[in-house]
Amino acid sequence: MLRIYLTGEVQVENGARLLRESQLGGPQGRFVLAYLVTERKRAVTQGELAGALWPENLPPSWTVALSAVVSRLRSRLAGLGMARNRTIASAFGCYQFSPAGEVWIDVEAALAGIDAAEGAIAAGDPQAAYGPSLIATTVLRRPFLTGQDGAWMEERRAVLASSLVRALDCRVEALAANNEVELALVHAREVVRLEPYRESAYRRLMRMLDRSGERAEAVRVYQDLGRLLKRDLGVAPSDETEAVYREIAG
Repeated sequence: MLRIYLTGEVQVENGARLLRESQLGGPQGRFVLAYLVTERKRAVTQGELAGALWPENLPPSWTVALSAVVSRLRSRLAGLGMARNRTIASAFGCYQFSPAGEVWIDVEAALAGIDAAEGAIAAGDPQAAYGPSLIATTVLRRPFLTGQDGAWMEERRAVLASSLVRALDCRVEALAANNEVELALVHAREVVRLEPYRESAYRRLMRMLDRSGERAEAVRVYQDLGRLLKRDLGVAPSDETEAVYREIAG
């Protein structure tokens, strides 16, 4: 199976052969691979790919420059035993990543893991979310194409950041169901740091603290939330959050 890692160090693995990030033809080769793999369900026009690769200013002869980047990338992938012109197919001014055989991509595996974990929790079986949520959080904590910017990058990072929060929510529930409350607390606090205005994260953290016997800390978390919401948004905690607080505080 062809395995592609887009988070952390970008790598392509085909059987026993490995193509590391340093062998992709520089940052441009890395970006083109990540873009085409991410958008692999459709053909990408040369203009779209060039605009994403050079978001500030296109080179004077951008079609030639883009063709050279793709050609180098094809050559590197061919070194893994992949068909040069099929792996990155081109027709009618478009490119599409379409290698033969089955492909595993870390980001796609993470998103599938979130769906599976959320489904298990909704079905009342949070322990079944343990493995999928672990895969998702492990992948999504890694950086995505460090050092490169642009509208597409911002959009993808936003998607991955929100997906990480979903994965962590599932991880907390799975760990709690497995009686790993201390580790669940670590993840619950991480969600609050990532999304400091989302009250459901505070409610989950408060419940985990109460379960671990840290009732006073749970109350402090509620009070911190109240001060934050009043200072920054001019509102008070919701009735649902207030109910959790009253239940814990007695």
